[in-house]
Amino acid sequence: MPHILLLEDDETIAFGIRCAMEKEGSTTVWCRTLKEAEACLDGRVELVLLDLNLPDGSGFAFCSQVKAFDETLPVIFLTVRDDEKDIVKGLDMGADDYIVKPFLLSVLLSRVRAVLRRSTRAAEKGKLTCGDISMDTEKMKAYLGAEEVVLTAGELRLLRVLMENKNQAITRNRLLELLWDADGNFVNDNTLTVTMKRLREKLNNPKQIQTLRGIGYRMEETGENG
Repeated sequence: MPHILLLEDDETIAFGIRCAMEKEGSTTVWCRTLKEAEACLDGRVELVLLDLNLPDGSGFAFCSQVKAFDETLPVIFLTVRDDEKDIVKGLDMGADDYIVKPFLLSVLLSRVRAVLRRSTRAAEKGKLTCGDISMDTEKMKAYLGAEEVVLTAGELRLLRVLMENKNQAITRNRLLELLWDADGNFVNDNTLTVTMKRLREKLNNPKQIQTLRGIGYRMEETGENG
């Protein structure tokens, strides 16, 4: 049973979310302020649902605290702030998703399930999948269906990052940070664009790899390829 920390000062919204989560079998701890949430952040929490505009500060500040506490702990922003700069900032801070209010509870539940599935998969080693695209992370080999796709080291690193963050929006800045390898090999913006183009071509331009205009990319289960 997932243990979810909900930081939301609107009682009506919080009530709706809590009821929906309970029907899904989740335990939800509701906090109205940053101070309350800080006291509830512990090892039991598996997901944080986070508003931006709070009575005693900004949700961005709490997101930073969450990532300092456990950088693998998933965070989803729930906010009325739909400015591109806010969305990019939230995702660059490591948030797994950014949902703009008002939203349908069914959509929220779908996003939550996707994030929790991804979080569970992160503990698994060896194989990543998205539709008919798969990757053996131990042998660093990629496959389209049963056929191996020969990729360069840079293309493999990019595909791995996309697949490890499946169903999650990743900003270009975040991708550039993740692709800077341990040997200090720098990947600039132009290189990312070219590498993404070549990766898509070698995978027959899959619909799973989506471009988020003004933000970055997302690799998403679609059940289709083409």
